[in-house]
Amino acid sequence: MVRFSGVHLTYGNGTKAIKGIDFRVDDGEFIFLIGPSGSGKSTIVKLITGELRPTHGRVIVNGFNVGSLRQSVIPKLRRTVGVIFQDFRLIEKKTVYENVEFAMRVIGADRRNIKERVPVILDLVGLSHKKNRFPHELSGGEQQRVAIARALINNPRTIIADEPTGNLDPVRSKEIIYLLEKINSLGTTVITVTHERDIVNSLSKRVIAIDGGRIISDQIGGYFAL
Repeated sequence: MVRFSGVHLTYGNGTKAIKGIDFRVDDGEFIFLIGPSGSGKSTIVKLITGELRPTHGRVIVNGFNVGSLRQSVIPKLRRTVGVIFQDFRLIEKKTVYENVEFAMRVIGADRRNIKERVPVILDLVGLSHKKNRFPHELSGGEQQRVAIARALINNPRTIIADEPTGNLDPVRSKEIIYLLEKINSLGTTVITVTHERDIVNSLSKRVIAIDGGRIISDQIGGYFAL
């Protein structure tokens, strides 16, 4: 569960990025977070992952109070939140299998657990047959699937997809969104940040619209001009 209560965030240079935001995302929800550049979407993502802390108000993520977390506890928060980026951020010298495996090694997973889980996740994202390929041998859509597998591998409660289709053509974009829907149907909360009007309009999901650091709409379905 993600809950923002009266959240403000002012950067050190005086910029007020978030101005009194309130919203809640329950476990198992799928939502779109939309808004123009500079509206505050990236700041919200950074608050959820603990990269930033609110100036005022409370941010609760999967039971963690972000504003009062000790630095040593932030890694525990981040294990509950998988993040998928627009630019994939894969390790070029590692294979598909090794990229996904690496995310488990970082948190100290044992070899047996890695050997059991990685094939399951690669099968989920449809990449079992390409486990020994390197990123440069994959299409953009396949690279994004590797990034999704990596975000899922440690079984997070919440997935944040930050412009996951920004570098993809319309067909591949729809494939990625349908994959995120599938992941959501298995019980994972999905928060998708996007500018893709057609994708948002094609699905009857909750849409939170941000502009000027404030929520201007929170409704089921519908993407309108901002």
